[in-house]
Amino acid sequence: MIHPIYRITDCKLLPPYSLLLKFNDGATRTVDLESVLEGRIYGPLRDITLFSKVELDREVGTVVWPNGADFDPSILHDWVAHKDSFTAAAKRWKESAHTHC
Repeated sequence: MIHPIYRITDCKLLPPYSLLLKFNDGATRTVDLESVLEGRIYGPLRDITLFSKVELDREVGTVVWPNGADFDPSILHDWVAHKDSFTAAAKRWKESAHTHC
């Protein structure tokens, strides 16, 4: 089975936590990431100042933040199919953070 390889070619911030993304296949997606901003990597992105520092890494074709957070462009391309599982994971990350010292 062949899986398409998507690359983000353009990114525009849509405050507070959404991105307008253009992909190499011509698709455009608006992705609201607020529900997944939990845990060690994505949690710091709840800080609007940090989230707004999103950049397009043209070498790897995805969006990145100064704290090292990024998303697989294929996940973002098909966000509607992945959002629920990412949101469920974010809830587990949040609960896990409250159970450790």
